[in-house]
Amino acid sequence: MLGTFFIVAVGLWAAWFVTWHIAAFWRGKPTVQAPRREYRLHFVMIALGFFLLFNALPSLAGPLLWPISPLLGWSMEALTLGGILFAWWARIHLGTLWSGGIERMADHRVVDSGPYALVRHPIYTGLIAAAAAMAVIRATPWALLGLVLFAAGFALKARVEERFLEREVGGYQGYRARVPMIVPFIRPAR
Repeated sequence: MLGTFFIVAVGLWAAWFVTWHIAAFWRGKPTVQAPRREYRLHFVMIALGFFLLFNALPSLAGPLLWPISPLLGWSMEALTLGGILFAWWARIHLGTLWSGGIERMADHRVVDSGPYALVRHPIYTGLIAAAAAMAVIRATPWALLGLVLFAAGFALKARVEERFLEREVGGYQGYRARVPMIVPFIRPAR
């Protein structure tokens, strides 16, 4: 049964990956970009975390830490799908303001509606939730380490992104004070 859950989860991630990259053509032109060196390490952490989540090398499989019952497996498939759909909702809501890097687009503004009313980085929230589900499905120490790296990479990238947006976009500081960063319903510290 573990194989079935892994295959379904991989299919969901693959569909996300392909459609996400196709949609990259639908974005505005950046006017200001943060230097890539400011978030290159974060990208490496995310990529390594993703690699470990999927245990791409058989030697990294490791022991199973818990059994995957049908209830747990299908619950994690639902969380994977929910996380991916949440990320897509955020991306569609941003429209042409979306960027894979850290950039200010022409006519950039603070978007604080839709999923952005719940968290400041809903794309990261959705992907981290989907990654957490994948780690539970894999049930290995390497997958858990992958989740930690994946989540930490996005959290660190979010901090770089916020410093950039505070410099480049008016009104971001007030938004930051009102809305949680990545975890919904956990209010920012004042």
